[in-house]
Amino acid sequence: MYNKKKTLFLLFLIVVPFWLSAQTVIDTAAADTAKVLKGVTIKAKPFQEVIPVQSLSGKQLENLSSHTVADALRYFAGVQIKDYGGLGGLKTVDVRNMGTHHVGVFYDGIQLGNAQNGVTDLGKYSLDDMEALTLYNGQKSEIFQSARDFAAASAIYMRTKRPVFEKNRSSNLLLRYKTMSINYHDPSFRWEQRLTDKVSMSLSSEYIKSNGQYQFRYKRNNQDGTLAYDTTAIRRNSDIQALRIETGLYGKLNNGSWDAKVYYYDSRRGAPGAIVENKFADGFRQNDKNFFAQAFLVKQLSSKYKFQVRVKYADDRTHYLARDTTSLLGETVTEGAQSDDSYHQQELYFSAVNMYSILPDWDISLATDLQYNRLDAIRKGIQTQFSYPQRYTALVSLASSFKVGEFKVMGNVLGTHVKEEVRYNAKAPDKTEFTPALFLGYKPFKAYDFNLRAFAKRIFRMPTFNDLYYTMVGSSTLKPEYMNQYDVGFTYNLPVGKGFLDKFSLQADAYYTHTKDKILAAPTGNLFRWMMTNMGQVRGKGIASVVNIAGHLNQLNLSANLAYTYAESRDYTKFAGLELSSYGDQIPYTPWHSGSAILNAGYESWNFNYSFVYVGKRYNGNVNNIKVNEVQPWYTHDLSVQKGFTVNHYKIKGTVELNNVLNQQYEVVYNYPMPGRTLKFIISMEL
Repeated sequence: MYNKKKTLFLLFLIVVPFWLSAQTVIDTAAADTAKVLKGVTIKAKPFQEVIPVQSLSGKQLENLSSHTVADALRYFAGVQIKDYGGLGGLKTVDVRNMGTHHVGVFYDGIQLGNAQNGVTDLGKYSLDDMEALTLYNGQKSEIFQSARDFAAASAIYMRTKRPVFEKNRSSNLLLRYKTMSINYHDPSFRWEQRLTDKVSMSLSSEYIKSNGQYQFRYKRNNQDGTLAYDTTAIRRNSDIQALRIETGLYGKLNNGSWDAKVYYYDSRRGAPGAIVENKFADGFRQNDKNFFAQAFLVKQLSSKYKFQVRVKYADDRTHYLARDTTSLLGETVTEGAQSDDSYHQQELYFSAVNMYSILPDWDISLATDLQYNRLDAIRKGIQTQFSYPQRYTALVSLASSFKVGEFKVMGNVLGTHVKEEVRYNAKAPDKTEFTPALFLGYKPFKAYDFNLRAFAKRIFRMPTFNDLYYTMVGSSTLKPEYMNQYDVGFTYNLPVGKGFLDKFSLQADAYYTHTKDKILAAPTGNLFRWMMTNMGQVRGKGIASVVNIAGHLNQLNLSANLAYTYAESRDYTKFAGLELSSYGDQIPYTPWHSGSAILNAGYESWNFNYSFVYVGKRYNGNVNNIKVNEVQPWYTHDLSVQKGFTVNHYKIKGTVELNNVLNQQYEVVYNYPMPGRTLKFIISMEL
C-alpha cells in the first residue's frame, strides 16, 4: 500500500475540489447548459490547432464505406491499421509508428484499458452510434481533462451520439439492417427518449452473425523469383457472432451536465491463422465478454472555477482456445495439445479535475486519477503457477495554458506512481515517473487564418502484465518504455466568399520520435523460452498532411478529404553492445508512403461517396530489410450510393456499397489475406 504521506497527499487532491464546490456555489439559473457544453468543445476554443488534430464526424462519418472504428481510422494521416484478416480478426492502430501501446483510445472521454496486453481491438467498436472520431498527436488541445488524457503519445477519441429531439418530439427510433455478399447479417436499433426537460436516455443494440468465409488467392515466389505457390482458397475459421448492448443517461445542470453509460459486448469468433506451408485452417477461437459502466459530471461553480469527475468500472472476460500450440512461445505444453486459457480482468477508475482561471487568458488545472487493475487466469494443461498480478496506479497532472496576443502556450507535467502485487513472483518494485510536455501556437498574420505550432513531449508506457508476468517469459524488472516526440507544423484556412468554394483548409506537420528502452522479446537457448528485455531503440521521422475542400454548384454539394504521410522509423537496437543485423533498417510494417482520399457528392436526397486507401511497400515481421521480406503495396477503392425518401412521415434510407472495387488480393499483415470485392446493402428507418 502507499505510505502515509502519499495517502494524505492523494486524499487532499481529491477532497479539495468538493470542499471548494461547497464554498463557491452561485446562482447560475440563467445560464444555458447547451452553451456550456459547446464552450468546452475544442472547436469552440481559439488556436484549436496548437496540437495536430484530425476528425471525421456527422455526415462524413456516416457516408464512409466503413462500419468499424478501425476501418474509419485508415483515412487519417499517420495512422496504420494492423488487420489480421477475417471478420473476427484482431484490428489494432499504430500512430506515427510509435507502437500500438502508445495510443490511448478513449470512449466518451474515458480510456479503454487492457492491462493484460495493452492492446485495444478496434474491430469490436461499431460506427452505428458514433458521432465523431478524433485523432490527436500528443494530446487533446485543452488542459481541462483527466490525467490519463496526458499519459499517451497520441490519443483517439470516440464520441457517441447524444439524444437530439426536433420540435415537440420526445422520442426517436432508428432501425437498421445490413447484409453483404459473404453471408453477413447485422440488424441494429437505437432508441432515444426524453424523460424530463433536463434528462434523456438512449438504448442501442446490434447483433452480427457471419460465417466469414471469403475467397482469396495465395501467391508466393521463391527468393530467385520463380513461382512457389499460386492457389485459390476459402478463408476458414473467420466466423463471428457478436452482440452489443449500450445504454446511456444524459442530464443537464445549471452551468453543467452529467451522463452515465453502460456497455456490454459478447462475441464468439474465430481468428484465422497465418497462411503458411499450405495450412489454411489454423487459427484460434476467442470468446469475449466485455462490460463497463462509467459516469461523468462537469460543473461550472464560478466564473473562474470549474471541475469534473469521472468514474468507471470494467469487467472483461476472455476465453482463448488455440488449435496450433507449436506457435505459442514460452509454455510447457505437450506437443499437439491445445492451449485453453481463460482470463478475467477488472478495472476501477476515478478521476477529479479542477481548473481555475487566474486571468482571462491564463488557466491552470490540477487532475488526479486513481486506477486499480487485476488479472486472474485459468490455464488448462500448463504446469506452472500464474502470478495473478494487481496494479495500483496514481496519476497527477499539473497543467497551464496562457495567451499573449497571438501567441499561446500550453504545458503540463505528469507524475505517475505504480505499485504492483503478485502472488508467486518476486516482489515487483514500485515505479515513479515524471514526464513533461510543452505546446506552442502562434498566429503571425491577423488578416489570415494561418497558425503555426510546435510541441515536444516525453511520455512512457508501463510494461503490460504479459510483459512482466507471462509464464516463463515475463520479467518483473522491466523498465518503462520511453518515448520522446517533437512536432512542427501549420494550419491554413483559406478565406472563402460567396462563390463555388465553401471551405479550403490545409495542415501539415513534420515530426521526429525516439523510443528508448523499447521492450523486446529476445530468444534464449530454448526457442520455447524467451526473455523480455529493455534494449530497443527506434528513431522515426516523417511528414503528415491533410487537405479539406468543400464547395457547391447550386444544389450539388461537393467535398474532399485528402491525406498523405511519408514516414521513416528505423531500428537502432544493440544487444550486449553489438549492432543487430537489422541495425538501421525500417521497422516492420512501416510504409514509406501512404495516403487516402474521400470524395463526396450530395444532391437533394442522393449521396455518392468514393474512398481510396493506399499503403506503400514495407517489410514484414522478419526484421531484416531484404527482398524476401518485402510486402507489396496495396490499395482499395470503395464506392457507396445512398438515397433517402419518406413514406407516411417515416424517413427511410437505402445504401449500396461496393468495397474493394477492383477485387485486389492484398494483405495488411503478411500471410493474412484480406477479402476481395464485396457488395453490401443497408436499409434504415427512422420512426
